[in-house]
Amino acid sequence: MSNSRKIKVVITIVALLVGYWLQQKDSHTSSLDLTQTANNTSNNFNYFPTSTTGAIIKHNGYQLSYSEQHEQAEWVAYTLDKSDIVYTNYKRPFFIEDPKVKTKSADWRNYKKSGYDKGHLCPAGDRRASQKAHDETFYTSNISPQNHEFNAGIWNKLEQKTRYWAKKYNHLYVVTGGVLEPNLKTIGKENVSVPNYFYKVLLDYTEPEVKAIAFLLPHEDSNKPLSDFVVSIDELEQKTGIDFFPGLPDDLENKLEASANYKNWSFR
Repeated sequence: MSNSRKIKVVITIVALLVGYWLQQKDSHTSSLDLTQTANNTSNNFNYFPTSTTGAIIKHNGYQLSYSEQHEQAEWVAYTLDKSDIVYTNYKRPFFIEDPKVKTKSADWRNYKKSGYDKGHLCPAGDRRASQKAHDETFYTSNISPQNHEFNAGIWNKLEQKTRYWAKKYNHLYVVTGGVLEPNLKTIGKENVSVPNYFYKVLLDYTEPEVKAIAFLLPHEDSNKPLSDFVVSIDELEQKTGIDFFPGLPDDLENKLEASANYKNWSFR
């Protein structure tokens, strides 16, 4: 065999070996556990949902997408760490307009004698680690009209359970809001919409198990267990028009958002 022929044979064998190695590498990567994929990217994870209004407001303790049409946030998003769950007794401030909303958030007087509470979206109880973070939750961009029985009842129960999970799982991403849709009842001179449903989405994006859970609650008093209100994130996205976790790797996002299974969350 001539030298040139030997060289061609060697090149062909090397190319075949490299191709086989790459095929095996790709196969291994595609079969990696989704949890490992998440853990490798969690440090750079952008957990904010899409905005249907384009009016993104950033505060120190949370971020929101403001709907001028409905005079409230379509969502409020924030991280909730175990270290955030403290029991400081800050003085409750007055509700004021959000200075960062260019179109101006609703005046608190819209709620006066309306029969509705000023229902927090990001609760003050989730932001007690500092006075500033606590007081930011009293911007009117962070509230929505809620009847008292709902606000003090099943909604409060869900907020407390969220803090319980933050302590249990160390770190959560939280997205919450009212479902803003056409033809809602309104209150006040600025026509603040009264949602028929409120939602909360939680993502635990840390070891040993990545998981998510979504709740959709009718705006009414209820004695039902919280597990009765669990829905898939996909269902919630269809109802709101919001993509909740576009920053997730596609395979992980599809898996988490299609499921309404809550067995891996502790409903003690």
